[in-house]
Order: sequence, then structure tokens, then C-alpha cells
Amino acid sequence: MDRILISGVAGFLGYHLARLFLQENYQVIGVDNYLTGSRKNVTDLEVHENFSFLYHDVTKQLYLEEKIDGILHLACPASPVDYLKYPLETLRVCSVGTQNMLEIARTKSCRFILASTSEVYGDPKVNPQSEDYWGNVNPIGPRSVYDEGKRYAEALTMAYYRNQAVEIKIARIFNTYGPRMRIEDGRVVSNFIVQALREEPLTVYGDGAQTRSFCYVTDEIKGIYKLFQSQFTGPVNIGNAEETSVTTLAKLIIKLTNSKSDLYFTELPQDDPQIRQPDISLAQNLLGWNPETSLEKGLLETIEYFKGVTSLS
Repeated sequence: MDRILISGVAGFLGYHLARLFLQENYQVIGVDNYLTGSRKNVTDLEVHENFSFLYHDVTKQLYLEEKIDGILHLACPASPVDYLKYPLETLRVCSVGTQNMLEIARTKSCRFILASTSEVYGDPKVNPQSEDYWGNVNPIGPRSVYDEGKRYAEALTMAYYRNQAVEIKIARIFNTYGPRMRIEDGRVVSNFIVQALREEPLTVYGDGAQTRSFCYVTDEIKGIYKLFQSQFTGPVNIGNAEETSVTTLAKLIIKLTNSKSDLYFTELPQDDPQIRQPDISLAQNLLGWNPETSLEKGLLETIEYFKGVTSLS
């Protein structure tokens, strides 16, 4: 049985990836320090006999005696609310944390997958964004702690590939949503659903014409899993190519929740991307992967999850 390590296992994607690898008969070592992760996610994973947990900050060195066959490095605040609250921690985990995980991959001679992000494209000037686009990032803006942090993490990962012979893979993850998102994580889908269920105005930043591409979590993790199993290095975009405006999303969520909420428009945050749509040709052609869940179906599943969160009422 192969053994993998997932950093950031208490987070939204970390939890779902751990479950998928456990279902595929892997042993999973989960690592997290709960900066933005959920203890409940770990508690729910610990019922599985092939899961073990280490409370650890990956910016500190980690020594493991066990054989490790793969590392999925997801540890990092991933929503604007989180990385703006923890800017220095975000930069440290993208830099020192990534290098610590790469060092484990080097010493254990195992494959390493970096959870990068569509934010490396910044506020793009091309649409859709393909992997050969270098991006349009403000290096000193407030979002740069995440944008540039992940760009540095990619550069570091490629340096270990070129100079340390580490088998690496880079997944550029686009907007992902689904059950286990945190109520307070500040992402647009969770914000809108929570506000709609509470019959509060849905907060739309700017004029709402800016676009995002939303991938349901089960589709996203299957794409990451296929990349992990492949011989492809990347980077590769993993996301849904269907582009949706923020206003369209808000109105759809109001409809699906039967909410009486209105829209409340407010100032757009600095450097907020105007467009976001992945070119997923590489994932389709090299991984044989396509997202399968429609936005409406995925939102209904996510709405049902949030209805069951007791602190919502």
C-alpha cells in the first residue's frame, strides 16, 4: 500500500483529497496546524484506519521515518480573507513551507505535487488563460502575498525538478466550491449561499460583471488525482472552463435557495481580477480529464451542505 503525505489536510481541498486517496487504498499522513483548517475535517478523517494526523507547521522542518511515496502540498491560506489576514504566514508557507516539503520529497525520492493557483495569472490580459501565459500580477499589491507567493512556490518547485531530480507536478487550481467550505472563508460561492440562506443582501463587489469559472470539488480532486498519477510535470490548469459573471452567480443562488435577498453592490477590492477562465486543453488531452458537474447541480449540493451547518441559523 502506497503512503502519501498531504499538507493542509484540514482545509477544504485537503480533506476531499485525503478521502479520495483513502478510497483508492492509500495510506494517508495528514499534516496541518489549523491556521485556517477545520479540526472537524481531521476528526472525520481519523475514523479511517489508514489515516494518521500530525499537528505541525510546515514552515518548521519535519522528520519522517516512514517510507513516503508522494507528497501533495496544499498548506496555505487560499481565500482573500485568509491571506490578507495572514500575509506573513502566507509568504512563509509558500516559500519555507514549500522548500521543507520539497526536501522531504528529495530525501524520500518520492513524487511531489504543488497545489498552485489561477492567481499566478493575476488580473489577466488574455482570456482564456493557458499555462504558457505569464500573467499580470501587481508584485506590491495586497494580494501579492498569495499571487507572488505561489509564483515563487512554482519557481522553487521547478528548481528542485531541474537541479535536484525531484519528480514534481504543478496543478494550477481555479475557483473550486462544494461541501466543507467554511462559512466565513470569504469566497464568493460560500458568501452568496450563506447570505441567501439568511435572507441577507448578497454582497457583489464592483459592478458584478467580472467573471469566474467554478469547478465542483469532486471534479477538481479527480483532476488533481489524475495529474498525480500521470507522468506529466505541468503546470496544468485544473478547473471548469465555463465562465460565469458574479452577478449571474448571485442571481442563480437566490433562485436555487428561494431567497428573498437582493444584491448589494460595493467597491471592488484592489487588483481583483476582471476575468478568470482556464484553458483546460492540457488536462483534457494529457490527463483525459473533464469536469462533469454542472454549476446548478454543484450549487444545489453545496446549498444542502450549508443548510445543515448549525451555526448558520
